[in-house]
Amino acid sequence: MIKHTYDMGVVGNCAFLALIGTDTAVRWLCWPRFDSSFVFGSLLDEQKGGEFSLRPAGEFTTTRQYYAQNTNVLCTEIETAGGSYRVTDFAPRFLQYERYYKPLMFIRKIEPLVGSPRVRVVCRPVGEYGELELTRRRSSNHIAFLGMAEEIRLTTNIPLTYVLDEEDFVLNETKYLVLTYGAPLEAALESTAERFLTSTLAYWRNWVKSTSIGNFHQEQVIRSALALKIHQYEDTGAIIAASTTSLPEAPGSTRNWDYRFCWMRDTYYILTAFNNIGHFEEMERYFHFIANISTKVKDKYQPLYGIGGQTELTERELPLAGYLGNQPVRVGNDAYTHIQNDVYGQVLVALLPLYVDCRFQDPDRTAPLSLVEEALHLIETTMDQPDAGLWEFRHIAQKHCYTYLFHWAGSHAALRVAHSLGDTKLADKATRLLHQAEARIEECFEPKRGVYTNAIGSPHLDASTIQLITMGYLDPSSEKAKHHLAELEKELMTPEGLFYRYRHPDDFGTPETTFLICSFWYVEALACVGRLPEAITEFEKLMTYTNHLGLLAEDVDAKTGSQWGNFPQAYSHVGMVNAAYRIAKKLDKPNFVG
Repeated sequence: MIKHTYDMGVVGNCAFLALIGTDTAVRWLCWPRFDSSFVFGSLLDEQKGGEFSLRPAGEFTTTRQYYAQNTNVLCTEIETAGGSYRVTDFAPRFLQYERYYKPLMFIRKIEPLVGSPRVRVVCRPVGEYGELELTRRRSSNHIAFLGMAEEIRLTTNIPLTYVLDEEDFVLNETKYLVLTYGAPLEAALESTAERFLTSTLAYWRNWVKSTSIGNFHQEQVIRSALALKIHQYEDTGAIIAASTTSLPEAPGSTRNWDYRFCWMRDTYYILTAFNNIGHFEEMERYFHFIANISTKVKDKYQPLYGIGGQTELTERELPLAGYLGNQPVRVGNDAYTHIQNDVYGQVLVALLPLYVDCRFQDPDRTAPLSLVEEALHLIETTMDQPDAGLWEFRHIAQKHCYTYLFHWAGSHAALRVAHSLGDTKLADKATRLLHQAEARIEECFEPKRGVYTNAIGSPHLDASTIQLITMGYLDPSSEKAKHHLAELEKELMTPEGLFYRYRHPDDFGTPETTFLICSFWYVEALACVGRLPEAITEFEKLMTYTNHLGLLAEDVDAKTGSQWGNFPQAYSHVGMVNAAYRIAKKLDKPNFVG
């Protein structure tokens, strides 16, 4: 069977993201925010999605795509019978006037390499998910596209006639195309584009130099860290789950969801990843986003929020063809209405550094204590409430083991805060809830098989219970932990070493593809229980499921090795970073000590 991969690279500057195909077409770009309508969205509809491409006039001979080393600057080289050329795509990002310059500006540099290639430029942005056709206005050196809230402008040194008429031309010198939303480029084109490119390359390389990454698969971890970084919407600090919407978890599954939002369930893993690579600034911005959400909470946290803290993310279907014909195409996500009670522990774990990490300089630490007290109160009031669980079942409510694990972890975090502040009342409450959570977790234990099931009274297993080991609820050296992991392997692991989230039917049937984050959790657990050689082997197998650039999707079809689900998936890259870190730490110890 044919292996399906997403043959695209991602560029971004923490204000917007774009996906570029190996044929130079911009397959996805949303403006002015991650969760806005696409202006280029052929990924979901070739007809309605608009187009921005720098294709050869004739047939492709070969195409090669790669990143400038240690950056988010993408290069695509096209070879044709008439010659070859390179397209360099990037979103400007660098320090200017003591702030990060990250405009809604997408720059394309196109330069001849060999011969005299003929190139055709097509630039047709659209609005309102393809329903709005923009009008064009020609000026002396740019084309304005009108009809959206703000002007989209293409400034270029390519003759405008060729661009407007979509006629091919001989590429015999370097050309530039600068696309902007809102504020246009008001400077010399060639020199400014080159200066922005040089500054952006330098920014990303300095960012990588400031990471703390060991030698274990260092190049791939760097790529994952760079991908994760540009999934943070820096304006608010929110981190989205993925760049896209409605890429199916499996063909024909209808599991097509909008992932351009910030999930509270990801909090612990994201913060752990940034901490593991030594990046404090991103952690701090994310803390502020979580703290801002916390101050607005009345009676419950939602499982997810908009990148601006929006609470209503109403799901609707769009009249688009869908990726490879997979429908429906959805925007918004009704999971925001679900009950998902692990979020309270996630918030407490996230807020913990504000109180105990000396890098945070907060002279008035008593004010945010209400955030801890409220989250702990919500753990108390939901201790015996069934919920949708980590995987957001739409019509199934149970008392999930994973939820109780985060009740336990959140209570631990609150206890540490209480000890730090000398608050005995808070400490007593946290201790009491911690023990209650432990008791509920143990109700999920099935003695006959020696395994923790997914929920109280349920026979089903779930990969999320791997976290009982990696988060320290179970002593990794204990026989109980090792046996629990072995039972999960029997039921949820494929011969290729991939892990299903679960194998029992849910609202949409039985899952067809494996979820990559679960496989990375498994690698971490192997390292924890002392099976380090196996952890390394399994990690290296997972490296074969990246695309040509080292980017990961959400899901993998175990039979074909195909990528499916939204792409790139921040959650998968978080898993990669954390698993590599866990292995690297173990490798620092002699004789593979567990």
